[in-house]
Amino acid sequence: MRNLSIMPTVARTRFNDYAEDAVIVTEEVRTAPSKQLHFIEANTTEVTLQHLREDCVTPVFAKDNELTINHAQFVETIQDAARDFFRGETIEEANIRVSHIIKGRIPEALHKKTSELLESDKTQYYERCAFSIDIPSIYQDVCGNRLNLSIVGVRAYNHENLYTKKTPEWFRLAIGFKNQVCCNMCIFTDGYKDCLRVSSVHELYRAALELFNNFNPAKQIHLLQNLGTTTLTEHQFCQILGRMRLYQALPSGQQKRIPRMLLTDTQVNAVSKAYVSDPNFGAVDATLTMWQFYNLLTGANKSSYVDSFLDRALNATEIAVGIKEALHGDETYKWFID
Repeated sequence: MRNLSIMPTVARTRFNDYAEDAVIVTEEVRTAPSKQLHFIEANTTEVTLQHLREDCVTPVFAKDNELTINHAQFVETIQDAARDFFRGETIEEANIRVSHIIKGRIPEALHKKTSELLESDKTQYYERCAFSIDIPSIYQDVCGNRLNLSIVGVRAYNHENLYTKKTPEWFRLAIGFKNQVCCNMCIFTDGYKDCLRVSSVHELYRAALELFNNFNPAKQIHLLQNLGTTTLTEHQFCQILGRMRLYQALPSGQQKRIPRMLLTDTQVNAVSKAYVSDPNFGAVDATLTMWQFYNLLTGANKSSYVDSFLDRALNATEIAVGIKEALHGDETYKWFID
């Protein structure tokens, strides 16, 4: 059996250092599950790239009327970068989710009643947009779950000051693995740029290629595989959840002395419910592997708003890996299990 090559030739040796039982797809590529699953839910709506391109206006910077990089350009640029970097692989079309629609009217329709408005009189764009691009020909099985390589991008206009002159614009971009059982995203530090500032689509394209090249998939697969080797008792699970709830109430000074925990109380509650009821990652005989625990965290994160989704996805990885190390004697995340 050949070892999986996730990156072009330059990255092949990095994967061989860590990965176990990897395979490369040469003919048949598995399709998405028949039941439609989303990588993010919350208050988002699925849209097409054509809709973003043809039906949405592009916001501008108010003082100089310079165009922003709109959502359609963002998606198209990352798609182009993925096709060029992963040449020869299967690159699926982007799954796009949007929220916080901003509506307007053309000048000629300013004096019309709402009931008189035609579709051509209306304008719209979305304040927030997230998308994922799957590469199903690059995958790995972890603890019986298939993980496809996936690229996720996030853009939120509410983080831009559109009332001034044009400045470098803020994007978030990540490459990681998507669990095909539930569409949970596995995000890692070396595969995530949380403050990507660019002034043009050309800079965005180059930044995407740099991120793809620097990502070490072998190391991350190794970390995920190791999560399945450690188990939690029900007592330990309850103790961790209690600490996660307590974290929210701690004074800021005390929080700074503890590794960050970005999940909300509502999401922590979702983790506890999933422990009992989740058919894929719930407890079995009152025990839970850290891989199951990790997927309970990433599953709860799918309720995050677009602009906080990737930060919390990375934090779920940090928490799961950190607690796993704490169970083996490391001090960093010990507070959560003491």
